[in-house]
Amino acid sequence: MGNLIKLIIGALLFTAFSLSAHQQKTSISTVLFNPRTENIEIMHRFRVHDAEHAVKEIFGKDADILDSEKTQNEFSNYVSKRFKLFDSQQQALPLKVVGHEIEGKFFWVYQETTQPAKLENLSIRHDALRDLWPQQVNTINVEGKGELQTLTFADSVELLKVSFHNH
Repeated sequence: MGNLIKLIIGALLFTAFSLSAHQQKTSISTVLFNPRTENIEIMHRFRVHDAEHAVKEIFGKDADILDSEKTQNEFSNYVSKRFKLFDSQQQALPLKVVGHEIEGKFFWVYQETTQPAKLENLSIRHDALRDLWPQQVNTINVEGKGELQTLTFADSVELLKVSFHNH
């Protein structure tokens, strides 16, 4: 009887670990001020497993993030529509999608825009997957303009701001 209980507990622990390992419900993005190109480059990193679940909910059960370029483009556009940058005057910066790729366990979406001549602060909105899953957490690192600044979009947070000093 003792071995059976150990086996059941082991199976339950394995299942719980497997479920938590699959659906992380997190993304990491980098907003990089590139001095060489004078662009703001944005790199969004989603777990492929989360993206797989998302595209089936958003685009239907036949959506395939791994093998369908159409689904990859749709997901890339979905992310792009839910990510916004606003300048110091609260004007939206015109972001363009420059590509996407699958790299290992991650799906990347790339965007860019020209750096405004004067930028005292930047307001950011990142709603990707948060419309599907309330527990989704999107983290953004802002780099290349002063100290690294990190923003976290969780719960009901919709808009966050970073300020730049001496730039």
